[in-house]
Amino acid sequence: MDRLNLLGVALGLAALAGINLYLTVVVTGLAIHFHWISLAPEYRSLEILANPWIITIAGVLYFLEFLADKIPWVDSIWDAVHTVIRPIGGALLAIQLLGHPSPTYTVIVGLLAGGTSLVTHTAKAATRLTSNTSPEPFSNIGLSLGEDVAVLGGLALIYHNPVLASSIFAVAIAAFFYFAPKILRAMKAKLWLAWKKLNGPAEYRLPPELSTTLPARLAPIFSHENPETIAWAAPCLSGRSRRIPANLFGALVATNEEPHKLVFVARKNGRAFSQTIGLNAMMVAHEPKFLSENLIIVPSAGKGPKYLFLFPRSRGADVEQIVENLRERLGQRTPSGVEAQLQPASAD
Repeated sequence: MDRLNLLGVALGLAALAGINLYLTVVVTGLAIHFHWISLAPEYRSLEILANPWIITIAGVLYFLEFLADKIPWVDSIWDAVHTVIRPIGGALLAIQLLGHPSPTYTVIVGLLAGGTSLVTHTAKAATRLTSNTSPEPFSNIGLSLGEDVAVLGGLALIYHNPVLASSIFAVAIAAFFYFAPKILRAMKAKLWLAWKKLNGPAEYRLPPELSTTLPARLAPIFSHENPETIAWAAPCLSGRSRRIPANLFGALVATNEEPHKLVFVARKNGRAFSQTIGLNAMMVAHEPKFLSENLIIVPSAGKGPKYLFLFPRSRGADVEQIVENLRERLGQRTPSGVEAQLQPASAD
């Protein structure tokens, strides 16, 4: 096997280490120790993993991770701690596999392998963070078991068909970079909501009135000469909507001139973004969730664009005020029929 293919195998091991470092080490060590696989000459450097001490330590750490991975939020804390450990472990595995032909080559391999582990680790951490918006543990358990199966399958593929394994890992990493902006934006949004919840007041009191000013960074996007144009402005996160990208930090703006319209303003990739939301034939509702207080805007006839906006849990009173204000603007007294339409529109 030429060195290029060997590098592909090393990066494949690093990718799996980014998902579960300890399982990758313990399974590889056991497979070598009990001769479940016969190492080709180019893999001989991995025989160190068959050392009983390495297998034992890796096994204990995997057992701890196996438990931590199935507890909501504990898994995210565990991932945060391993943001450094997994890339370093992946780099060491790759360097051990390829040997030390030269200091320069060792550094290059370490950087490539560490970066590969960091990519898969980030994808795993983002997925776990998203699943933790629901307090039930079943999604965490399912994801944990699925990750373990993926690591076992990946190891089997690496040792039996390294070319195919390298190709799959390359496609997966390319897909990650394609979706990276959305993934990182989602992670930032969930962390922001979690931080706001942890640091919010224990009791929510209705504020005297909604703010009529925008945050400084959003003010240039929605500027008017008349300061009385804005009826109210409420900072929030965009949820899953047809016309508005999810997880944008922005603000909902209501104006006095157009009572049947809202404007969502934000910055997307550093550029100004705004979307007008027509309220005619729409209904609004307030939906409390685990991490957020959600404002739902859905069409009364069941067809048309649906909008979701997320507020920190400490701003529940603001959302109630917004809902009351919008219903007054629309002449609605009761939100009949809204609850039946919440499920397809809402998401944390």
